[in-house]
Amino acid sequence: MKILTIDFETFYSQEYSLTKMTTEEYVRSGEFEVIGVSVQVDDGEPQWFSGTMSDTEEWLKQFDFEGNYALAHNAAFDGAILSWVFGRKPKHWMDTLSMGRALHGTEVGGSLAVLAEHYGLGVKGTEVVNAKGLRRLDFPPDQLVRYAKYCKNDVALTCKLFHAMMQSGFPLSELKLIDLTIKMYSDPVLRLDSNVLNEHLLDVQHRKEELISSVTMVDKEQLMSNYKFAATLRLFGVEPPMKKSPTTGAETFAFAKTDEGFKALLEHEDPRIQALAAARLGVKSTLEETRTQRFIDMAGRNPLMPVPLRYYAAHTGRWGGDDKLNLQNLPRKSRLKYSIVAPKEYVIIDADSSQIEARTLVWLAEQEDMIEVFNRNNEEIAAGIDKKDFKYDPYKLMASRIYGTPTQHISDSQRFMGKTALLGCGYGLGPARFKVQLKASNVDITEEDAGHIVSTYREANPKVVQLWKDSHNILNAILSDNYAEFGRGGILKVEGKRGIKLPNGLYLKYPNLRKVQNDEGKVEFMYDTKRGKQSVPTRVYGGKIVENVCQALARIAIGEQMLLIAKKYRVVLTVHDAIAIIAPEEERQRAVEFVELCMRIRPKWAPDLPLNCESGYGASYGDC
Repeated sequence: MKILTIDFETFYSQEYSLTKMTTEEYVRSGEFEVIGVSVQVDDGEPQWFSGTMSDTEEWLKQFDFEGNYALAHNAAFDGAILSWVFGRKPKHWMDTLSMGRALHGTEVGGSLAVLAEHYGLGVKGTEVVNAKGLRRLDFPPDQLVRYAKYCKNDVALTCKLFHAMMQSGFPLSELKLIDLTIKMYSDPVLRLDSNVLNEHLLDVQHRKEELISSVTMVDKEQLMSNYKFAATLRLFGVEPPMKKSPTTGAETFAFAKTDEGFKALLEHEDPRIQALAAARLGVKSTLEETRTQRFIDMAGRNPLMPVPLRYYAAHTGRWGGDDKLNLQNLPRKSRLKYSIVAPKEYVIIDADSSQIEARTLVWLAEQEDMIEVFNRNNEEIAAGIDKKDFKYDPYKLMASRIYGTPTQHISDSQRFMGKTALLGCGYGLGPARFKVQLKASNVDITEEDAGHIVSTYREANPKVVQLWKDSHNILNAILSDNYAEFGRGGILKVEGKRGIKLPNGLYLKYPNLRKVQNDEGKVEFMYDTKRGKQSVPTRVYGGKIVENVCQALARIAIGEQMLLIAKKYRVVLTVHDAIAIIAPEEERQRAVEFVELCMRIRPKWAPDLPLNCESGYGASYGDC
């Protein structure tokens, strides 16, 4: 098959641009216009065309996209245009922007200009800045010639960049995952139900008015005083977010509108918390309201819903939200999920990998007794035994250690504590943080009890504790540019400053890793992460390395499962450790069995990793 590298140049202005609009809004706008397009076949000379939209559609017919690979830098954008505007759907999409995220993270940058410079491929050019506000017929002939040269150069650079990245060892399996991700957006099949959305908006607005009215009636001081606002949050069972003061270094409330903790309040599952946070800011809309309106606006432009996911959004490889539509953080019970519906005569099947991080952790640490527990529990599940009769329920077994009570006498609340300990203490969480974590679930315990639970977890999982210590030494190996191995059978390879090599051939990176002395005189490891254009120092330690590694391994396993499932069914969404597909309604049971089978297949690099899953299906995403 051939590689068809493509780049569209489109009209933009001060107000109508991708800096102020989502890609979906921009491409589906009535103002949208293609100025020109360039296509390069394999390593041939780039071709350019500029004409009316109908002439452009005709010109594109000479290229067999449906039978070949399509390549772009930011393929979600070019793919949306090619599919939504011109009705062309390539056999396979490739994207150098996505590849750059996986290979370089925040070290280099994602723009074509920066990546081309990094690989020594040439200069991108800046002619696009001169096109601002110009419709196709507004271009003087000489300027259009320069724009054509600029566009053809972009295509040539993209093709060279792709080959350079492949030569650097980019995994073929990850190319397939990029294709799945791009097609979720450029070739949408899920639909938005406007009736559900409009009803939900009215309900959200009504509840918001009642809630904000009730919280503002308390008095303004209760909202604006940090201590009183914190007390109000606690009344609703929410522990106030904290941060370290940049001036004093002391712990203080994270109530500034730019604080991540406060942003989380605006996105809280409980609408009362959203309303409290919104009232404190003095804003008129809660997140749920603005998000619902965004869904309604999308449905008004086209009922087909593009699923915007950012491939390799986190340095652990996990997907993230994109295009101002973060489906990764939709509350579990959000009515918006019921507005996302399958095509007619199809169902959505959503399968979630059960406790995959906890399972990966004990597998990596060689905590064999816990691996046996998970294996035995898998057998109980396969045998159809009722959950209440499980002998190898990992949460009850943990609770039994905590309370010194036989598993058959563990109550629901005690099991919840065992679950929280098993899922929360695996990365070095201390008693104080564990207490805060429980408080977020409206469970309050003493510091002494928190200490007992944390120590019980550590005594029960000595191999996990040892893995934290080994991982701390790994940081020294990265810093000193040495080679090292760790984890089960040396599955993880440290190749000096390149970072930790994962089973799929990509690396966990820690840019500018260094040792610094904190305010208490203790030496800590720090590395840089990018937030926008800023580099933010980030603390890292043994437990955090283990967390990063487990999330990365879980993501690799999920990715491999997605590819297996995609051989038979259309993958339409992935959220954290879950995979959603569509299947014909008449074969939903066979599809459920196939998806569950795929999600229980153990990776070749971890043949003894005890995986399992749970699934559900329905006409809408909310029904699953």
